[in-house]
Amino acid sequence: MILDLEQYRAQLDIQRARLIEVGDGLHIAQLEQELVELHEEMGAPGFWDDLDRSRAVNQKITAHETKIKHFRSLLAACDEIETMMELSADEEDQSMADEAKAALEKLTRQVEALALEILMRGDYDNSNAILALHAGAGGTEAQDWTQMLYRMYTRYCERAGFKVTLLDYLAGDEAGTKSVTFEVEGDNAYGYLRGEKGVHRLVRISPFDSNARRHTSFSSLDVAPVLENEGVIEIDMEDVRVDTYRSTGAGGQHVNKTDSAVRMTHLPTGFVVSCQNERSQVQNRETCMKMLRARLLELRERQKEEQMADIKGEMKKIEWGSQIRSYVFQPYTMVKDHRTGYESGNIDDVMDGNLDGFITAYLKMQ
Repeated sequence: MILDLEQYRAQLDIQRARLIEVGDGLHIAQLEQELVELHEEMGAPGFWDDLDRSRAVNQKITAHETKIKHFRSLLAACDEIETMMELSADEEDQSMADEAKAALEKLTRQVEALALEILMRGDYDNSNAILALHAGAGGTEAQDWTQMLYRMYTRYCERAGFKVTLLDYLAGDEAGTKSVTFEVEGDNAYGYLRGEKGVHRLVRISPFDSNARRHTSFSSLDVAPVLENEGVIEIDMEDVRVDTYRSTGAGGQHVNKTDSAVRMTHLPTGFVVSCQNERSQVQNRETCMKMLRARLLELRERQKEEQMADIKGEMKKIEWGSQIRSYVFQPYTMVKDHRTGYESGNIDDVMDGNLDGFITAYLKMQ
């Protein structure tokens, strides 16, 4: 047991040093100073007169406090584990040594997860995100696959503590989903999810095929950051066609009586966004504008970063050869990311929202 404890102590020293390094990379000291300044601003006269500014300050305070509290809790965990190791050695208590080992393993995972935040270097990585899934080649099978992906991402968001708000939904002809758009709110939501953009390929024996043949289906995911400052992207409304129609989703009698749903088409790019989630046409218009700004910002960023004239070519063909990830249910089970090479044989776990390995591999590759 003593030899094991010496090994654990060495591992703990490594994790403590790693945690301090991560804290430097996350600029924890700077965040603490900014937090003091933000609280001073909140206490200034007239602060609450500007609702937009007060809301932004409150959000920043919450984000800073959450990050600082998490970092401090991990430092405290280091001290607690060290104390457990000393007690187990003094009392020759194997059960406490085992408990210290388990706590150290948990700490190691938490430090690694926190280290990923250092990789959030993009201008908009700390933003919320708008995700849009669209069924591709494969008919009913592809629409069912799109519904499965929607569940997978909502489960991932639940695991990550993100809030999901449905913005637009178009049901499949017989089953599944033709398209679905939803907003994900949370710290670094866009930073974590931006690597999921692309075509996702499914291989399985279709439940819709009476001959039980193996089918290949495709669905695309588009990911865009939500802007806090609307002035970052200016939209000329002469370039936008606005259509209104009756909502088709849940909502009771209201959706059946008014043309509250809104669809906007940005003519220069061909981007189409729609929203039927809100009860009023005005609210749906505002949401559509937010979605359109997000799409245009993503276009601008991708043009700048990848020097591409148009990003739609990457998403245009939702079919063979264009997928970023494959999900195979038969004849074997495997999920493989074709960009990073990361794969998992536990497909049920992945479909239940465990995407951490894939997201981590992509961020490290970047």
